[in-house]
Amino acid sequence: MLHTFLIKYGEIAIKGKNRHLFEDALIHQIKYALKPLEGEFLITKEQGRIYVEAQTDFDYEETVERLTHVFGIVGICPVVQLTDEGFEKLAQDVIAYLKERYEGQELTFKVHARRARKDYPIESMELNALLGGRILEAFPKMRVDVHKPQLMLNIEIRKQIHIYSEVIPGPGGMPVGTNGKGMLLLSGGIDSPVAGYMIAKRGVKIDATYFHAPPYTSERAKEKVIDLARIVARYTGPIYLNIVNFTDIQLHIYETCPHEELTIIMRRYMMKIAEHFAKETGSLGLITGESIGQVASQTMQSLAATNEVCTLPVYRPLIGFDKQEIIDVSERIGTYETSILPYEDCCTIFVAKHPVTKPNLNIIKRSEQKLGERMKELVKTAIETVETIVVE
Repeated sequence: MLHTFLIKYGEIAIKGKNRHLFEDALIHQIKYALKPLEGEFLITKEQGRIYVEAQTDFDYEETVERLTHVFGIVGICPVVQLTDEGFEKLAQDVIAYLKERYEGQELTFKVHARRARKDYPIESMELNALLGGRILEAFPKMRVDVHKPQLMLNIEIRKQIHIYSEVIPGPGGMPVGTNGKGMLLLSGGIDSPVAGYMIAKRGVKIDATYFHAPPYTSERAKEKVIDLARIVARYTGPIYLNIVNFTDIQLHIYETCPHEELTIIMRRYMMKIAEHFAKETGSLGLITGESIGQVASQTMQSLAATNEVCTLPVYRPLIGFDKQEIIDVSERIGTYETSILPYEDCCTIFVAKHPVTKPNLNIIKRSEQKLGERMKELVKTAIETVETIVVE
């Protein structure tokens, strides 16, 4: 079994003098991802490379699966580590490596040697040719293809020599925590978990706020949202989830305001409350799963009306996506099957038959004035009675 993984990263490599900060953040996230697993892992950094080495018995498949959820990783390479004992020993080990993995296969191949240690006596191009010749002798069915090889054999000459031929794709992006923190408005739908995933992929730490409306929404609807947060947390790390009882606020709006304005006014109060928690916990913006024109509350005019109540920026990573594109991402990250479970959230219970699609902000504000001091009390109560849980 291979016990060491070379971790490849992408954008971090161009961070100049600050690169070490991003590397350290990536190592922190790798440690967090592997912490629940059985076994001990040593994580080291060397000349633009990060290595994860199992120190004890471990579950290979589970370890790889965990690493594929760490933002910042673009490739996971299971490597064989060798001590430098000269070219002849290296050639023997390369042949043994290929026999174990590719014996009998008619593959095209290319050797890609990288001499990071410049005191090694054979240059990279010569090493490619010499090892390629030895491989052809040992495997007559194989052929060289330097343009589109089926097998890329990588040889890295460092303090030790590393051999690998497999690159398991990682999620890419930036390590979580390197770009501040944001507050996600999380519902039980398809869109908002994807929005949280996409913002976190850019290095943003995620907290979340969910608006619950018992008895109009069941406990199972709440559990569904917690389940979605748990899936997203596989990528983002622990999420502090605020569960806000929104029932009395919704009923007061429903009883006081024109029904065609319900969605916009409710949405504005959700943004106000979520922003309160965002500021309280140091978030630098709100995150929503809105996409232009998808529903009545997501027209340009409606988005402008909801934005108006916020002093923090609102990030909408799905703004130009169509529904199928969002579904594709949700399926890939594992949230889709949970999102489509038939438990209503608070938005769908109080929806108007004919919601306004081009709200006039002055009219909306006049309607909100009718809510009076009672609304201030309800918002205060909702904030004070929030339930906050840590989802991992």
